[in-house]
Amino acid sequence: MLGLASALLFGAATPASKALLGSIQAQALAGLLYLGAALIMLPVATRERTFRWPWRAGRSTLLFLTGATVLGGIIGPLLILLGLKITSSGSVALWLNLESVATVILGHFIFHEHLGLRGWIAAGGTLIAAVLLAGGEGGSAILPVFLIALGCLCWGVDNHFTALIDGISPSQTTFWKGIVAGAFNLVMAGALTGGVGRPAMVFMALLVGAASYGLSITLYVTAAQGLGATRSQMVFSAAPFFGLLLSVTVLGEAFTGIQAIAAVIIVISLMVLFSEKHIHLHRHHSMSHQHGHEHHESHHDHAHRGPGAAGSHAHWHEHKPQEHAHDHLPDLHHRHDHDDTDKH
Repeated sequence: MLGLASALLFGAATPASKALLGSIQAQALAGLLYLGAALIMLPVATRERTFRWPWRAGRSTLLFLTGATVLGGIIGPLLILLGLKITSSGSVALWLNLESVATVILGHFIFHEHLGLRGWIAAGGTLIAAVLLAGGEGGSAILPVFLIALGCLCWGVDNHFTALIDGISPSQTTFWKGIVAGAFNLVMAGALTGGVGRPAMVFMALLVGAASYGLSITLYVTAAQGLGATRSQMVFSAAPFFGLLLSVTVLGEAFTGIQAIAAVIIVISLMVLFSEKHIHLHRHHSMSHQHGHEHHESHHDHAHRGPGAAGSHAHWHEHKPQEHAHDHLPDLHHRHDHDDTDKH
């Protein structure tokens, strides 16, 4: 249920933002959405025992956080909202699946992630669905789909940068990204337009940001701890379809045959993607970092001083060298090449 709630909240961001764009300029809305996420994450991030200032968390953490903030928090949302303003919310909800395509393709060519045949088929299917949607919208869809695609590309890079951040916790990452990106876009919007909107609309935008980009992520992480990463991601993939459903039922947009066909293609593509297995012998070298983890799997068998090892928790810990074979994803522990087992 937590996974579905997370998907519903995230999917609702598209139709909610479409409604708010009638009263708030796109850059101001981008800022308010991310400020809302930062505000709801503030008590979570600051209560953590492992709270660290980003500039004291290591050079790589600061660089990756900066890149994620600029591309994923400032530029990406602005591009997507500019595209959303000039086309239907339902189509944008489905176009946002291009973020997954961008993530897997960037991962393969730039971040040394393995992408098998099923991954390529899934990416191709999602691209076909996007082209069908653009064709169904007519010539007027060229600019919005271009903006959405660029925004999804920014979010794809953001996903990889965020995955490489191991000096601060995920909640701290969300907070810092939200507060910096939100403040920047809001200040820029105020300087360019002289205002950000009526107080009631500003409050609604902050509320949407808190729910869709703050609470949603918290629920997703909690669901992942119980269901596992793959199952939780499968559930979260329902988000665009919730966005489409709410666009039709709440905003009164028409549900077209092209959207139905595209939705079916996307569902099939996601099923193909999540059916892929990646198992081989690989070697881990020693490393130290911080992230959320549990002790029921082989990568985290370190000892604890006193209580605190039960359930999911985050702290600075060390990994010893080991070699084994198992089904894995390109997470913090599995960013290796595939020509041999000596690289990590």
